[in-house]
Amino acid sequence: MVRKAFVFISVILVISVTSFSLFVQPIWWVFVILAPLIMLGIYDMTQTKHAIRRNFPVIGNLRYLLEGVRPEIMQYFVETDTEGRPFDRIDRSLIYRRAKNVSDTSPFGTQEDPYKDGYEWINHSMYAKSHHDYTIDSRVLIGEQNCTKPYSASIYNISAMSFGSLSDRAIEALNGGAKLGNFAHNTGEGGVSPYHLKYGGDLIWQIGTGYFGCRNLDGTFSKENFQKTAIQDSIKMIEIKLSQGAKPGHGGILPAVKNTPEIAKIRGVEPGLAVLSPPGHSAFSNPIEFMNFIRELRELSGGKPVGFKLCIGVKKEFEELCEAMVNTGITPDYIAVDGGEGGTGAAPVEFADSVGTPFLDGLAFVHDTLVNYELRNKIKLSASGKIVSGFHIVRALAMGADFCQSARGMMMSLGCIQALQCNSNKCPVGIATQKKSLIKGLDVTDKKQRVASFHKKTIDSFKEIVLAAGLTDKDQLTRSHINHRVESNIIKTYEEMYPSKVYDKTQMRG
Repeated sequence: MVRKAFVFISVILVISVTSFSLFVQPIWWVFVILAPLIMLGIYDMTQTKHAIRRNFPVIGNLRYLLEGVRPEIMQYFVETDTEGRPFDRIDRSLIYRRAKNVSDTSPFGTQEDPYKDGYEWINHSMYAKSHHDYTIDSRVLIGEQNCTKPYSASIYNISAMSFGSLSDRAIEALNGGAKLGNFAHNTGEGGVSPYHLKYGGDLIWQIGTGYFGCRNLDGTFSKENFQKTAIQDSIKMIEIKLSQGAKPGHGGILPAVKNTPEIAKIRGVEPGLAVLSPPGHSAFSNPIEFMNFIRELRELSGGKPVGFKLCIGVKKEFEELCEAMVNTGITPDYIAVDGGEGGTGAAPVEFADSVGTPFLDGLAFVHDTLVNYELRNKIKLSASGKIVSGFHIVRALAMGADFCQSARGMMMSLGCIQALQCNSNKCPVGIATQKKSLIKGLDVTDKKQRVASFHKKTIDSFKEIVLAAGLTDKDQLTRSHINHRVESNIIKTYEEMYPSKVYDKTQMRG
């Protein structure tokens, strides 16, 4: 690895230069160049702030040198991914600043073109409120109607990312940040690992179609294995994954190169092989059976909230779920809505690009359908589609969500530089890899602080935006508050774009 190569080359150079100087006129000028580089490399390997420099001493500084001279240079190199799709540079910069606890103010006004199609904003009020006079509640109680152990969740949490997809230190840093910031950490479908439990942060245990961590030898669901894990104090809620936005209808993918013996043991699979989750569940085959499965998990977990996650596909199938809820009297405690544009470390390109309903359309449909079936006041809604800023939370709640989960934002707060090596096991910052030589670069103590800082500053931004709009409660947000430029001279509110079914959110408060 680069770290070992640096040490080896440094030793060889020192020996060579020293030997050479014994026979030739002393070449002191070589030491003038060589010594600082070696000292810089040693410092890079011992500092904890930058994983790139820890993993790639000396040469890793080129990234920060270019960024320090002219930030636009780095933007040029990372403006698009390998498929030519643009990244949101503004969101990335905002995440890094908040994670590092530095000022997120910006010179020269808006960083986006307000006249481009798709530009969005919320209007401020002449009678904006002060945070000294009003407190915006940033928590929501989930499961108060059905559970003996309801959970008070933050409105902003870590979305599903499994151990296996991410490294052990990345999982530890995320959970440590959740503990510091008092918010929830979704385990992803890969099971509950020791790294999820090390710091005691609140967990949402996600159960996918592979039933990892709660499966029999034949891959079917195991009540006994589920119960042994679900009753642990750190696990606050259970989430059944029906589908995810990045590859709906496909099932999860863990590349063989990431399936180490440790990960295989946690998941209950053979090591060294690609782990492909089935596209659908075997524990139920129709809406009535699904409702009974939800009730069963709630009972086996000792009365903890149980929800499910999906990307909307065939709309009639969701309506059939609502009919089953009405007919059985069994409802989930929450529903997490993902969008077809969701991200992942490994997914077929055409599934990522062309399968599944986009996030906002899916969220509006789920909210309005639940209202039609008179179920909305019984079920909380979670939004998990590229939510990385305070405005994104405002927008999601205005569309009908009660709380949010974020994978992209939280991963970038760890130090993800979007190197696009998630599926190759070569993540240079030690986040999406199982290579010990790369994982060493990620310092948990530093990164968990960054995760907590990003969460806090994003929540603070959310509160300030709500107050700037003249509102005193997050439940006052409606689709009418969000504006969207459809064309250069056509502006519509979300209420005009997604006519809503109105209901009283205050009835859902715990």
